[in-house]
Amino acid sequence: MELFDINKEDKLIYQHNTITSGRYDYSACMLDILFMILAGLENNKREYSISAKDIETITGRSWNYQQLRTSTEMIGSRVFEIETDDRYKQIWLFSSVEYMKGSGAFKVKINEDALPFFFELKNNFTSMQLKSVLNCSSKYAKRLYALACQWRSVGQKRFEISELKKMLGLINKNGEEQFTEITAFKNKVLEIAKKQINENTDIQFDYELTKRGRSFHWVTIFINTQKTKLLEINFEKSIDLQKYESKLKAYGFSDEQAEIIARNEQEKDFDIFITELNEKVRSRKIRIESPIAYLIGVYQKRGILPTKEK
Repeated sequence: MELFDINKEDKLIYQHNTITSGRYDYSACMLDILFMILAGLENNKREYSISAKDIETITGRSWNYQQLRTSTEMIGSRVFEIETDDRYKQIWLFSSVEYMKGSGAFKVKINEDALPFFFELKNNFTSMQLKSVLNCSSKYAKRLYALACQWRSVGQKRFEISELKKMLGLINKNGEEQFTEITAFKNKVLEIAKKQINENTDIQFDYELTKRGRSFHWVTIFINTQKTKLLEINFEKSIDLQKYESKLKAYGFSDEQAEIIARNEQEKDFDIFITELNEKVRSRKIRIESPIAYLIGVYQKRGILPTKEK
């Protein structure tokens, strides 16, 4: 068994806010591929291998392998639209996708133009729980969960209905619109998302529709985070250091222990140590009953973590 399990309840992923609030129409399966890539990002690495079994392990939900193949075919061709102050920019997030026949595994390569939106996060990112977003089966629930996570420190966010629809791919560049009746938009998108987010994620989600004149014009989303332990963003620390500390805490280290280790050991050295340790466990050279107790003991022996006084 690996010491680090991507399927931990508190495994966090970090998504550039441009992707969180961008205009694109990804299926639920395509979004899961994106989230798995975010979960496994390595600095400036462009190509990633993903197995459907990994997602099935996390969610307990079987994938339709024909749907998976279709999604891998489509994800490379779907346009991602970015709005700036003076223009709209259209890019493709992925330059190539290879599906391995009969294996449920595939390789995805990040498009060079999209690299800044994966690696240059600075303080412009949304953090969310991988397990939570994968547990939602509706593509609208996944996107609205991500948007809710972006605004959870504020507690609410108001959107023009037309703008939210564009974000969700419900109004295309030709102006063709899905769910034109507000009842259909409410029942097919908002209510399904609300139910799935509240049942499967670490936040509580609600919404309110308001009119301008005689027609509904705005939708306000409300985010209650009392049921979750939020990632506190410390703007005095670099994003890389915060991500490193979050990784350490995912292994079971306390906040204080993670901060001490991150201060005294580079992330690449920690990764090498874990890789070597996992290999010893797999080859049965060592047996570890409690991974976190073992790790703490190692760092105490190294003099990085303090030992308990007797």
